Amino acid sequence: VQLQASGGGAVQPGGSLRLSCTASTSRFAVNTIAWYRQVPGMQREFVAAITSGGSWKLGESVKGRFDVSKDNAKNTAYLQMNNLTPEDTAMYYCNADHAYLLDKPGEYWGKGTLVTVSS
Repeated sequence: VQLQASGGGAVQPGGSLRLSCTASTSRFAVNTIAWYRQVPGMQREFVAAITSGGSWKLGESVKGRFDVSKDNAKNTAYLQMNNLTPEDTAMYYCNADHAYLLDKPGEYWGKGTLVTVSS
């Protein structure tokens, strides 16, 4: 499974960004796509996850501001990030698995996309 993430960038506080993650697989279906983020020197933090069945979960720190959705036909998940704050600045990593997982990281990781929130 290969994961391609896009959509990161720089934005001012209060702004929005949308991240995309597309999973490419030659055999078994990818049923969960998730995002984690990490700041250098800090622990990795769960942000959001969604399954092909439509179940989803958001991390506590982003509830009410972020939304996650998935286009199963495109094997792509989207992370809509609204009302961004400087505390959201991090490298965001796409993560995926063949299993339906909402409570732990999947097997596959993509390269990160950097989100910077600054005035």
